[in-house]
Amino acid sequence: MRPEGRLTRDTVVRAALDLLNEVGMDGLSTRLLAARLGVQSPTLYWHFRNKRALLDAMAVAMLARHKHVWPPEAEADWRSWLTLNARSFRHALLAYRDGARVHAGTGPAREQIPLVEAQLRLLCGHGFAPADALSIVVALSRFVVGWVLEEQARAMDAPDRNGDIVPEVGPEAPLMAAALAGIQGESADAAFDRALGYFIAGLKPAE
Repeated sequence: MRPEGRLTRDTVVRAALDLLNEVGMDGLSTRLLAARLGVQSPTLYWHFRNKRALLDAMAVAMLARHKHVWPPEAEADWRSWLTLNARSFRHALLAYRDGARVHAGTGPAREQIPLVEAQLRLLCGHGFAPADALSIVVALSRFVVGWVLEEQARAMDAPDRNGDIVPEVGPEAPLMAAALAGIQGESADAAFDRALGYFIAGLKPAE
């Protein structure tokens, strides 16, 4: 008998996200999730054909719960919008334990297509070809996911690290020493904005 009325896709996803925050990606399993929901594991497959489908739905829910920076309809500074959108995406991933790992490998779900279309419309309105606009959106997404993967991995490994992530630099590497001195004390947000700025500054429509 199908468990309609007792369990919904949204209920499963909410429980999965709560469990993710408790046990992380490595501890998340359909068996543990089913136990949390008080059902047998096969019951979950009424709603998700496999664990990958569940992870895809979790990735969508992460972004849906976080405020999107919807592309403006009117003339706007597209670089500023790309910056705000990337920041929002990063914060959405950081809001969940292993958020970047859940999102890695996913593509836009059907319900996200209008948002992607609006993004492309904004960039194409500023002179980008559709294929270039899509490449920019995908590249920025992968940049943010990769960045957050590193942030979350380092946060999890912090208690096991001996000393700093970067070894002490001596006189044999004066440029690296100067670089490290220049970013010493920089916040995680500032470090992200610095790297993101280099990325976005280099974008321009083909002539």
